[in-house]
Parts: sequence; structure tokens; C-alpha cells
Amino acid sequence: MATEQTNKTNPWTKFHGPNLGYVVEQYDRYINNEESVDPELIELFVQWGPPLDFKISKKEAGQAPPSFNNTTNMEIILKMVKLFEDIRRHGHLAASINPLAEQKNNHPLLQPEKYGLTETDLKAVSAKLVWENAPKEIQTAWDAFNQLKAVYTSSLAYEFEHVHSSEERAWLQQMVETGSLHRSLSKEKRANLLQRLTEVEGFEQFLHRTFVGQKRFSIEGVDMLVPVLDEIVNESVILGVHNVLIGMAHRGRLSVLAHTLEKPYRSILTEFQHSTTKKAGQPGDKVGWTGDVKYHLGHNRFIEGTNGVRTRVTLANNPSHLEVVDPVVEGFARAAQDDRSKPGSPKQDISKALSVLVHGDAAFPGQGIVAETLNLAGLKGYHTGGTLHIIANNLVGFTTDSSDSRSTRYASDLAKGFEVPIVHVNADDPEACLAAAYLAHQYRVRFQKDFVIDLVGYRRFGHNEMDDPTMTQPHVYKKITNHPTVRALYANQLQTKGILTQEEAEQMKQNVQEILQTEYNNVPEKKETLSGDIPVPEVIANGIPSIETGVPLDTLRELNTELLSWPEGFTIYPKLKRILERRKGALEEQGKVEWAVAEALAFATILQEGTPIRLTGQDSERGTFAQRHIVLHDTETNETFSTMQQLPQARASFTVHNSPLSEAAVVGFEYGYNVFAPETLVIWEAQYGDFANTAQTLFDQFISASRAKWGQKSGLVILLPHGYEGQGPEHSSARPERFLQLAAENNWTVANVTSAAQYFHILRRQASVLGTDSVRPLVIMAPKSLLRHAMVASPSSDLSKGRFQTVLEQPNLGQDPNKVKRLVLTTGKMAIDLAMEAEAHKENEILDAVHIIRIEQLYPFPKEKVATIVKRYPNLEEIVWVQEEPKNMGSWHYIAPTLFELAGKHIAVDYIGRPERSSPSGGDPAIHKKEQEQIVKQALITDRLSNYENQEQALVKN
Repeated sequence: MATEQTNKTNPWTKFHGPNLGYVVEQYDRYINNEESVDPELIELFVQWGPPLDFKISKKEAGQAPPSFNNTTNMEIILKMVKLFEDIRRHGHLAASINPLAEQKNNHPLLQPEKYGLTETDLKAVSAKLVWENAPKEIQTAWDAFNQLKAVYTSSLAYEFEHVHSSEERAWLQQMVETGSLHRSLSKEKRANLLQRLTEVEGFEQFLHRTFVGQKRFSIEGVDMLVPVLDEIVNESVILGVHNVLIGMAHRGRLSVLAHTLEKPYRSILTEFQHSTTKKAGQPGDKVGWTGDVKYHLGHNRFIEGTNGVRTRVTLANNPSHLEVVDPVVEGFARAAQDDRSKPGSPKQDISKALSVLVHGDAAFPGQGIVAETLNLAGLKGYHTGGTLHIIANNLVGFTTDSSDSRSTRYASDLAKGFEVPIVHVNADDPEACLAAAYLAHQYRVRFQKDFVIDLVGYRRFGHNEMDDPTMTQPHVYKKITNHPTVRALYANQLQTKGILTQEEAEQMKQNVQEILQTEYNNVPEKKETLSGDIPVPEVIANGIPSIETGVPLDTLRELNTELLSWPEGFTIYPKLKRILERRKGALEEQGKVEWAVAEALAFATILQEGTPIRLTGQDSERGTFAQRHIVLHDTETNETFSTMQQLPQARASFTVHNSPLSEAAVVGFEYGYNVFAPETLVIWEAQYGDFANTAQTLFDQFISASRAKWGQKSGLVILLPHGYEGQGPEHSSARPERFLQLAAENNWTVANVTSAAQYFHILRRQASVLGTDSVRPLVIMAPKSLLRHAMVASPSSDLSKGRFQTVLEQPNLGQDPNKVKRLVLTTGKMAIDLAMEAEAHKENEILDAVHIIRIEQLYPFPKEKVATIVKRYPNLEEIVWVQEEPKNMGSWHYIAPTLFELAGKHIAVDYIGRPERSSPSGGDPAIHKKEQEQIVKQALITDRLSNYENQEQALVKN
């Protein structure tokens, strides 16, 4: 009875720690304004009766000392709760996480006096009353204060309060406050840790004195990055992870390659010596013919686990664009986790792969692709079960101080918006760094979410080894010059603890230098190899072979029937249902196959042949222009259904995802997915073609050049809606000139096709070369207004036979070779505009002098086929290129040199189209229409100088 009465008069006894503070706060609000608290709490407070006096008995105080009597106000308890919560929340402000700064453990938020508390007050209260899970040895609130302050202001600091999940916060708090993240390290493990630090430091110092003045972007100052990566890899191997996928910029890459990836010292030293353009032929190395600098290269390592699983550790190739590799590695990881072998949506197993991203402290908040990549983490089409992020924080970006490079206190603050837990750790405390790595890995395993380790160190030298940083950071570099290395600090620590002697530590250093010197002595003599002497591999130079891609009509009809079937009772929007039902007749004798139907049939036949497909884009399920409808929505239940994923004939997976409003990260992700899963037809579709602008770095540095630089093959398909419809500067042009400017060495295919059948065949051709040496990316200037155009739709026979044609000729023109004086070359929508005009005036004799050919494949340019056509016309006077884009854009500047070569000395070459402009398109539809009409008429009229007006009138009149 006594207990019941106590609980009735003082219900606060069942609340502890932060819960107690919260409930008291809410009760106080309830007393002042009942409606200001949650209804569930109102119900609880009503049961408690009239306002309580905030008193606590001596027994409830935990048999506190005499100074704490039974009239002590509950307010004191609340102040203690607030103090402890602030230690947890703000302890990082006083933590010793900067190797170059003194600890600031006197922060006012961490002092009892700030809360009106004294040491006597804290000693008078039981620890259990203010810290529910306090260890047994912690008896009073004073003990709790000292313990929590020591935990939260050490060389490890934590930021978890932004994580909304109470379960996650409780787990993180428990790991930190019980010390579970600090595993006991044996003498052997500590000695091995020192050995690793000695290898890292010794390697960098050997390079520094052997290759004076050469760039290496050394790791020195954040040497612990290597042991941290080692720890993550080791934990992953124990768990049977199949792939550990690492992305990082150039800072510290050589040391990571040499140690975590075990790339032989000799290979790296050879690259410094310039004795070969190729790496040393180690397993997993892939070599391009132009190569790249040594601190951009990747590597693979294989580790045999005790559980029989062979773990592959991969460091991705990355150019100097720092964070741009982040989504690429995420794509690697998702591809490694997906099982694409069965029909339907791929089955994902996140335990098979782990991604680790190493960031720079200036780049993490400074480059937008980081935020884009963080955003992918929780999306169903892109999540990889949690990424471990490590900020290799050297407190400076090139020559820019942190105060000039970000608006936040920490480099890691961006991650807070995505509820990612953050640990700051002093890079001069090796064992704390390992604890941070363990906590991060365990969190990822348990909650399958991202985690950030802010590894705070410094940069011993300048941005590169030829740079003098003292010019811009004189005070910092005075400290750094006199600051001992982490290896020296840890060696002293182990000597103090009696784990090893000074002689043993020195012997480690000597052994490492001897190994490096031996490896260097075996490096081949320096010889110069000019890149011009390195031929493009023959299979690349030869291009994609002509491949038969037709599919029997019976097969197409059977597939089309399946594609237009949905479950009984599935309610489709009536307007859409009518559109889909019209597709049923597309393959009949008088039917026509529109663009979207041809695409669906291409996908279905590719799946039938066992090739997985992955399609993403901002509106890819429906299609930006409401043309695709590959995912249907029930108008009553909002359930979704995709016939492509239920296709009985399919022998591989199909997935389609609407992407976030991101281009750079999504393009990088899909590129990475395709590289890691080369057997998969991966397609990224821009909402509008000019959206590719914001992913330009991915096209420049990865998709167009990765094979030449790194031997990294990709068959990624890029769909870029393109066409001038008078809708303004944005969303008219996919900027084909940019892709053509990057075109060389048969690095990719750039196409602008003009029929549904051509689209069908080029997709099937692309699928047929996946996983072969002939593969390369495919960039398609996709249509917008032409998606449903009658002249773009194809008869079914065009799909059931044949192959992709790089050149198409306009029928009913150029029938008499002797009459043709002008050869018009064009591509895409312009070709359809010309075809419509030619068809409307096909009886006009003026057109006898004109022949139109459509360049369906812009790159590689079908030079031989065009040359054959040119030779067909003995009286040819001129070749004109006609385009809708301004003269300084589009294909003209790319194609003109080839046209002059084909024309020779006796045939004129000219351009017809819009003049040069700074904007891709005008903004007035009326002016656009008039310009377009003028281009079409000018293209179809010969002898423009002498008889232009008469011929124009005749053409219009006819």
C-alpha cells in the first residue's frame, strides 16, 4: 500500500533521465495551457489529478546525503537532467578533436554553475535518478557528471541529436556511454597498428625524398585513414561481405592503394619513374590506352575469408573532380547487391556489398553532388543499405581556410539534414579512430543507414608537394612543422605502456625503408613512351559491327499482347486505357508502331533474350511526355502494376525508377551500376535533354573517356529529349555539339534517329554488344513532338526484319541521279520537317534536283555510306547541312570538315539553318515557326543565288 500511495502522489518516479525532463516540461505546459500538449499526455495528466508539488522524498533521492532533504525542489533534478543532456548534445564543442588545438573542456554549457548547480547538489542525488543506464560504479549525479563529461569531450565527439529515430539514438548513446565501441586491443593488435602507421609514413617519406618535386598528394596528417579503412574491410570480411567498394579523391590515394588495396610498391614506383604507360599487370588492373596520372587510378584486391566468402575490395578510378566519384561507387554497390537473374524486379541483398566514401573537408560541404548522393541513400531505386563516409579532414582546401569555404562549424554538418550520425575523431589518437570505425560499421549493420566519421587531422605539406603552404597559413604551418607524426606519438604511447621498446619501433622504420628501397631497385629503367605511339585497340577502332536485330512478327505480336494485359479488377484511368488499347492494332497489317510501342517491344525482346534492363529518370515510369506508361496506377487503390515485370517470356529482371530531381548523382549512379553489371542494359533518361548540362562532369570525365584512361567499359544508354518546337531556350536543345565535341576514338555512339523502327533496332544492337569488347555508351537525341508523329511511326515489317541503319534516304527524291544537283544532309526532327515539305510538294520538278539523306548515327559518322551516295550523283553541285539549332551549336562544326573532304574540289559545301546565337533557342513561337519554315524552303530550293524568288514561289504554289 505504501508503494502504491507513493506512486499515486508522485508519479514522476517512473520517468528517468531525458524522459523525466520531457514529461516535466510537458506537465508544466499542461498546467498553463491544456491545449498546448499532445492529447495522449493530457489523458495521462488528468489521471494524476490536481497540479503536483515538485517534491522528492529522501528515499526517491536514493538515500542521498543529509544535505539533500525531503523538501528539495524537483527543479534541481530537472536542472541536472538538462545539464546531462547538454553534455551529450554539446560535448563535441569541448572535445579534443583537433590535433593542433588545445582542448576546450571549459565550455559554459558543460559547467554545473551555468545551470545553478553545485558539486554538493550533484553529490546529493542518486545517479539512477538522472541517468537511467548509469554503470554500477557511478553512484551519484556528481559521478555521472564527471563520467559523461569524460566520455563526450575526449578525442571522440558525437553528434546524434539530429537523428529522429529514438531507437537509433538510444543504441548510439548506449554504445558510447557504456564504452562498447572501445574494444580491448591486444598487444599484438597494437603492435600491428603501429606497424601499419610506420608503413604509411615510411612510404610517403620515401616518395618525398626519392621523387623530389613530383606530385603525390600525400596522406600525412591523416595517416589513420589507412588503418580505419583496414578496420572496415576486416569487419566486412568477417561478415562475409562480397564487395567493399571505396571511392576517394587524390589526397592519400597512393597510400590507400599501396596498403589497403595492396597494390605493389613496385607498380607505384614504376609510375613515378615514367618507365611505362601501363601498370605492372597486377590482377584486377585494367589499362586504357591513353592512361591517367597515378593518383587517379583504381585497383582491386581479393581477400579469402574464413567463412569461405571471397571479398573483393575495389578502389574506384576517379579524376580530379573529387566528389564526382561518390554516386559512381553507390552504383557499383547497388549492382553488386541486386540479383538480376530472374524476371521481375531485382532482388536486393544489402549484405553483399558495402560502399565507403572518403571525402575532403572542403569538398564535402562545397560540392553539390555530395548532397545529391546523400539524398539517394533513402530512395528505393538507389539505396545501398548504408554508406560509411569518412571525411579526411585536414582543415584546409588547397589554400582556403575553413572559414572561407563553408558556412557551418563542421565540414560534416551537411549530413545532419539527412539524419546521418556523426563522429568527430582526433586523427592523432589511433585507438579512438578504430573505435569510430567500429561504431560506424556496427551502426550500418544494425540500421542499414549512412554514417559519417569526421577524421580531423592536418596536411603536413601544401596541396601538392611543390606548393609552399606557409604563404597562406603561416601560423598553422609553424605548428605543423613542430608537431610529431601520429606514428611517433603512438610509438611513444606503446613504449610508455611497455608494449614494445624504442629499439623495436626503430627497427620497424628501418625494415619498411629497406623493403621500399629493394622495390625501387627493381623498377625498370626510365623510358619515354609517347601517347601518340599507343594505338587504339582494334576492336575499338573497328566500331560496332552491323548486327541483325529483327524479331519475328509472331513473337512481337505475342509480346505485345502480354504488354497490354493487366490483372482483372485493376482499374486504369479511362483516357490511358483508350491509349493502351489502341496499341493492340500496332502490329496488324495496316497498323503503325509508334515510338513508345517500339521501345516497349525492344525492352520485351531484350528481356526474352536474357538481358536485364534498368531504366531511371525523373519521369521514366510514365514518360515525361506521357508516352511510355510502363508502370500503371489503379485509379481506385493507387496500387501499381508493370506488365514488363510480369512478362512470362522474360528471362532476366526489369526495373524502372522515377529518380529524384538530380542529374549528376543519378547519371553517376547509373554509370557505376552499368560498369559493375556490364551484362545489364542500363538507361538514364533526362526529363529534357538540356538537363544533362548539370551532369557534364560525368560525361567529360567518366562516360566519354573512362575506357581510354582506365580501360573501364560502359554500355550506358543516355536518352536526351531534343527538338525545337518554339518553346523557348530551355528544353529545346540537348546540346548535341557537346557530345560530338567529346567524340573520338570510337568512344561512344551519338544518334538522332527518325523512326520508331530505328529506335527499336539501335536499342537491340546496344543490348547485343553488352559485355563484349565492342560495347560503348549510346547517346540518343530522343524526340519530343515526334513521339506520336505519323512519319516517325513504322510498319511492323520494319521491326521484324533488318537492322539499325546509320543513314536513311528520303524516298521519292533523287530518283534520277543525273538531275540531282543538291545533296541535303540532316538529322532528327529537321529531317521530318523536310520530309513533310517534300511529301507535300513531291510532284514539283524543283525537287528532282534535291536528294535528302538522314544521318541517323552522328558519331561515328557513316563516312563510307555517305561517300557512296555522293558518287551516285554525277552532276552534284553542292552538299548542304541543314539543322534547326543555331550555327554555332548542333552538328555543323563537327560535320563540316568531313563534308568538305567528301565534296572534294568541285562540289560546294554550305550550311542552312539559324545563324550563330548565344542562346540555344528563341522564346517567341511565332518567330520560331517563321524561321523553321524559311530553313525548310531554303533547303529544298536549288540555285539560290540566281533564281531564288521564282523557285520559292513555285514551291509554295505547288
